[in-house]
Amino acid sequence: MAIPSPMAATAGTKGQGVAGRGIVVAVVALFFLWGGLTSLNDILIPKLKGLFSLSYTEAMLTQFAFFTAYAVMSLPAGGLISRIGYARGIVLGLGLMAAGCLLFIPAAGSGLYVTFLGALFVLASGITVLQVAANPLIAHLGDPATSHSRLTLAQAFNSLGTTLFPPVGAAVILGSLSTVDPATLTPAARNAFEAEEAAVIGHAYLAIALILVLMALFFWVRRRQIHVDEADVATGLGGAASLLGNRRLMGAVGCIFLYVGAEVAIGSMLVNYLALPGVLGVSEQAAGGLVALYWGGAMVGRFAGAIALRYVRAGLLLALMCCGAAALASLSAVSAGMLAAGAILAIGLMNAIMFPTIFSLGVEGLGERTPQASGLLCMAIVGGAIIPLLVGMLADATSLSVALAVPVACYLLIALYGWAVRGSAG
Repeated sequence: MAIPSPMAATAGTKGQGVAGRGIVVAVVALFFLWGGLTSLNDILIPKLKGLFSLSYTEAMLTQFAFFTAYAVMSLPAGGLISRIGYARGIVLGLGLMAAGCLLFIPAAGSGLYVTFLGALFVLASGITVLQVAANPLIAHLGDPATSHSRLTLAQAFNSLGTTLFPPVGAAVILGSLSTVDPATLTPAARNAFEAEEAAVIGHAYLAIALILVLMALFFWVRRRQIHVDEADVATGLGGAASLLGNRRLMGAVGCIFLYVGAEVAIGSMLVNYLALPGVLGVSEQAAGGLVALYWGGAMVGRFAGAIALRYVRAGLLLALMCCGAAALASLSAVSAGMLAAGAILAIGLMNAIMFPTIFSLGVEGLGERTPQASGLLCMAIVGGAIIPLLVGMLADATSLSVALAVPVACYLLIALYGWAVRGSAG
């Protein structure tokens, strides 16, 4: 997903960026990359779960480590980029992402799950810095009158990344996954098994690191061609405390927390869920390829939602989509086979308009305080760390089907917010 940064609300309102078409294409490519890397976690989770014989709760620590970086890094990244500029901020973000990918190599050699979590945190920290720089930058790169279309295009490529990376990752990362249960092996055989399978992860992320380094070099060489007036960029959340009493905004903050958590939790459990004998009973590699349908639904729904929002009030459409998502999750939980699989994959279509709609409803009418409100909303993305962990705990105590009750509750709570603010145009 493309996440508005704390500065995104004011970027592009003053000044106009001047850059070649190559710069615009390169920035759009960044949206594609971080979207793909985020969705690749859905493939990494079943790999690590099988490799280290993890419970669902332990496996969801993957998302906890990743999304905690948003809470930790969002504000420091905003302040840093206000000092060093967008171009250097992008280079820094790409550098951190490459470092995080390279850390997968010693993590694979260590045989310790916690080292993978550390690598994921560094990778996500880089993505956070990158988003804080790239979101407002894309608005500057051209005519201010077309800034919304450029950001929409960039978000579409972000969704394209979340759609394409899972099947490719499934083929590369899960394709070599052995049917051997590590718990049944002798200590020596298990060590050899884990080393071989972990090496697959290290090699995959090494290839990604090389791409990120090349992108960083491109932006470093072309940094002087990115001319942006950055004097008016917001540097932090100094006025955020005064907004805590705004019920509409705080409701949106809570909804972002719930939405990101529900979306990530479902994506994280998809491979294991689809592989269940009572659902599709397919291999993890085959299930990993189907994850693209979940994220692809969000991509298609984003375009359809843009049209629907011209005719339906934002709050009402949000409530309808959330009720649809809750109904699909409930249907999947109580059914089996293709019906269960189709219902849970279709939730991606319902998710499509939720983040931007919640965001716009939350900041509506805030004027010059929009940057501070935006920052609070971005901090709420930490829901992607907390909600999946709750789903994992419930799955361990019961089953994956019963654990769907958590995202169902999240969607219903968001629907209440959408219904409450349905009188607004959004």
